[in-house]
Amino acid sequence: MVGITGRTGAGKTSAGIYLSSRYGFQYLQYSQVLSDWLANDSQGKTRLQEIGWKVMEKGMQLDLNRRVIGQINPTADVAVDGLRHPIDYESLNDFCATSFHLLFIDSPLENRWQRVKGDESFTTLGAFEAADHHAVEQQIEVLRTRATKVIRNEGSLQDFYVSLDDAIGRLRVGRRI
Repeated sequence: MVGITGRTGAGKTSAGIYLSSRYGFQYLQYSQVLSDWLANDSQGKTRLQEIGWKVMEKGMQLDLNRRVIGQINPTADVAVDGLRHPIDYESLNDFCATSFHLLFIDSPLENRWQRVKGDESFTTLGAFEAADHHAVEQQIEVLRTRATKVIRNEGSLQDFYVSLDDAIGRLRVGRRI
């Protein structure tokens, strides 16, 4: 199992979709599970951040993790996109103890802004920066220290895919990534 974390616009979703299409991973997103559970729609990332913060604030993060884990096919390779809190890491690591690996996708602010510019939630750089500093995003950097691999995503999409291929190849042969 691979968990994918990083800041907004870093490339988490691109990584998850790539792992699904290239390697056949089951692909799950925390944001989709959260939306299905509490939002009943996808009212944009800003709205999901607010809902995600309420989940964290009210001590319901373990409930969210149980919902994510409940969707995991135990016989498949799985990519879970959108870990935002150490509890997410701990839950998935406890579930798959010996086979859980966390990828931290790192990308500079300007690159991330260029990727999300035009999204209905991020019509201005100020709106993007506000979302990037939202309380629900504040534990992401803690996850960097728990990552099996930090992947820089600052070049082309093809370069990013090569980095993902390298990381998955090393995981599959049991080498340190």
